[in-house]
Amino acid sequence: MSKGRLEAFSDGVIAIIITIMVLELKAPHGDSLVALGPLIPAIVSYVLSFVYVGIYWNNHHHLLQAVQKVNGRILWANLHLLFWLSLVPFVTGWMGENHFTALPVALYGAVLLLAGLAYLILERALAAHHGKDSRLAVAVGNDVKGIVSLIAYAVAIPLSFLKPWIAFALYVLVAILWFIPDRRIERAFRE
Repeated sequence: MSKGRLEAFSDGVIAIIITIMVLELKAPHGDSLVALGPLIPAIVSYVLSFVYVGIYWNNHHHLLQAVQKVNGRILWANLHLLFWLSLVPFVTGWMGENHFTALPVALYGAVLLLAGLAYLILERALAAHHGKDSRLAVAVGNDVKGIVSLIAYAVAIPLSFLKPWIAFALYVLVAILWFIPDRRIERAFRE
């Protein structure tokens, strides 16, 4: 089956996720910069989450540009990814509202971990559908960056209960790692 509906649906869901996140930001009761002070944790968590959702959208776009067709397994793998991404607004709001305390930071990491795992499952499903020797499968390869990200999230979750800011810093470092889109697919399809 064609990939067009999968792309359109995914783009729509991701746009809604971003919209929900921004609607969670509440305007301050005051007209000065000082009134923004209490909102800084919410704004910081929003910015990080916006970057993460943008990273997923960008890499999802690249991944789907590399495929010609999808099947039911891929549709479910994609929904699995979208499910975890749909929880990002909730954990973003909870983390920002509670000023980066342990449990919200840990749950934020758990959602990132499960979204990363879901993306890896989607990659594998697409590669399997197109064949182990397909350009997509070769381009995706072992996905070292993806595995390193999962390990960082797994380390950050328990670390959240000891030093939430260090766990948060790990989330920022992973976002920096992914900020530049994954070029493996572009390189494989240029040749």
